[in-house]
Amino acid sequence: MKSTLNKKDDVNGTIVIELDKTDYQEKVDKSLNQFRQKANIPGFRQGKVPKSVIQRMYGKAVLVDEVNKIVTEELTSFIRENKLKILGEPISDDSEEKRVDLDKDEILTFYFDVALTPDFNLQLDKKIELTYYQVKLEEDLLEKQMDAYKQNYGTYASVEEEAKDTDLIKGTLTEMEGDNEKENGLVIENAILMPSYVKEETVKNSFIGAKVGDNVVFNPKNAYDNNEAEVASLLQTTKEQVKDINADFRFDIKEVTRYQEAELNQELFNRVLGEGVVSTEEEFRTKVATELGNQFKPNADHLFIHEARDIIVDKMKDVQFPDEFLKRWLLESSDKKTAEQVEEDYPAILEDLKFQIARQKIVEENEIKVEFEDIEALAIEVAKAQFAQYGMTNLPADVLQNYTKSMLEKEETVRNLYEKATEEKIIIWLKENVTVIEKEISSKDFNEIMHEHAHLHGENDDYHADEISNEEMEAPAE
Repeated sequence: MKSTLNKKDDVNGTIVIELDKTDYQEKVDKSLNQFRQKANIPGFRQGKVPKSVIQRMYGKAVLVDEVNKIVTEELTSFIRENKLKILGEPISDDSEEKRVDLDKDEILTFYFDVALTPDFNLQLDKKIELTYYQVKLEEDLLEKQMDAYKQNYGTYASVEEEAKDTDLIKGTLTEMEGDNEKENGLVIENAILMPSYVKEETVKNSFIGAKVGDNVVFNPKNAYDNNEAEVASLLQTTKEQVKDINADFRFDIKEVTRYQEAELNQELFNRVLGEGVVSTEEEFRTKVATELGNQFKPNADHLFIHEARDIIVDKMKDVQFPDEFLKRWLLESSDKKTAEQVEEDYPAILEDLKFQIARQKIVEENEIKVEFEDIEALAIEVAKAQFAQYGMTNLPADVLQNYTKSMLEKEETVRNLYEKATEEKIIIWLKENVTVIEKEISSKDFNEIMHEHAHLHGENDDYHADEISNEEMEAPAE
């Protein structure tokens, strides 16, 4: 077997693989013998079918299969062993003059066109200026977050006052028959309702202003506008069982509880940030402001790397690429795109390709490495950010560990984490080697810039660089 690379120019080549009979005949004979042992052909005992019959029935198909396997393995090995940097995938040259004739050719010759990654210089130094946005958090955003924490971590407490529409009223519900309690009727000892959810205004107003010791007689179906789910919830039964219930019930009020916001004290600090992380309100506000500011970092990084991308792509405008091969490969690798669509999309595809090649060049030339510890640390940060979207900022260590472990069990997630970790290291390298212009900006102005950027580049308007996979995280149970 002989394999060679014939270069047409710096970025186009053809890998030629030549096989003679000794390269494949042994494997073909072995496969045919296996067919012979298993073949169940009328008129012959199993395993006793003549070789000539097996050859006539399966010879060509087995030959094609074994030759394909050998050629595929050799093509992969040749690219790997010669450290060829190719773009896309090799494309078989099936032109008539290069087709293989298995019946006549003594030497089987296969041709695979390949696109070679261009060699180029990429000079990135202090002459290049890149903007990095430092987002300044407005005071009202911090206050909104403070209010949210107080609201989210508040509790219900008993009050002796008259009930308001948002209070929880607790008591006993007793099924009535006229003015009397129904014999063997329903009795719900620990019934709960909130007036604001009652749809019938008269019933709702009967509860607003009531207090412990009072009672209200009402028909649950009328109160909840015949919503069987809500009636079943009040009567602590199923929707099926409430279908035939249309009686009045007496609600004897035993307790009125009112939601009270949490105070800005040590208990709240511990619940939000963890035990003993801060000890004063000032420290708490500073810490929360820092964490809120960190939420803008992924997008700030995204704008930074995108500006770097534009500069790099411009620097590579004269670099030769195998355009015709790439268009051919894009067309052959897609069942949906036409030649016209490929032609239209190609400029944008080429820009992305240039940046990916440049990115890899930076990684290789500067020996930038991503270890598993980097991926694991990033997974933890991503998990924290995802839980934080649900207001869960102080996760138990075991919950965070288990969730991170589940993330790292998914191959696609690990691959995306690797890409993200690599990008973060490239950003660090860029900040050290180019001139960074730090620009302080309000969160409002920054969000407007992100909106314009997303619109201009066809990105999702709520882009976040820490969204690692396409799977949406379900709201975790507290």
